[in-house]
Amino acid sequence: MMDRTETSAVVAGTGIGLSYAGDVDVLRDVTFTLAPMSFHFLTGPSGAGKTSLLRLIYLAVRPSRGTLSLFGQDMARTRRRQLPDLRRRIGVIFQDFRLIRHLSVFDNVALPLRIAGAPEAEVRRNVRELLAWVGLEPQAAMAPATLSGGQQQLVAVARAVIARPRLLLADEPTGNVDERVARRLMYLFEELNRLGTTVLIATHDQALVRRYRHPLLALDGGVLTPDNAAAPDTRTASTVHPHRVSG
Repeated sequence: MMDRTETSAVVAGTGIGLSYAGDVDVLRDVTFTLAPMSFHFLTGPSGAGKTSLLRLIYLAVRPSRGTLSLFGQDMARTRRRQLPDLRRRIGVIFQDFRLIRHLSVFDNVALPLRIAGAPEAEVRRNVRELLAWVGLEPQAAMAPATLSGGQQQLVAVARAVIARPRLLLADEPTGNVDERVARRLMYLFEELNRLGTTVLIATHDQALVRRYRHPLLALDGGVLTPDNAAAPDTRTASTVHPHRVSG
């Protein structure tokens, strides 16, 4: 997890614009900051640019205009060889899970650690602990396709956090699951945040936003406006039960 003494922004964007095909503006003059250990919802209707902004942050695309910094580094001055190290600090939960079908649940979750070159004994210990943490230890040897949608989402969550990311990005993580699993996923995200991870969740689910009342970043027509009207969640960490999460 991140160093709790760090004060620089995890993500900072100034005047960011993103255009596809050279003339279609997906994002326009976007300015925002994600502080260490913050938790935000990224909201807006379908097509507002939420996924595009997440893609910018996890370095899948470069901004057409403006400046973006990650972990205090200006991306315009970052060399290509530095990108893998930056990406390893970011956990991403995709809307469509993106699990590898021919790998087991265990091996899907283990993948980031193996790519990073972690010793296999460490990989096995950490993956077993995390699968127990999300309630999927009995499904470790199963193929993703045999799981429910909620369980697949939990595998995607486990894979995203196994390498202890400093930043967690989630694109509509509750859109493919029922309300029971959605609530359990939110418990997980809030526990990770409490332990030091900065969290940004893209969602168009206003009921979810109202229920958890984290600060908002609202996108509309590619323009982002911070909304700090959401009050902090009054639940304590003692209400979070990650071991009880299951699909």
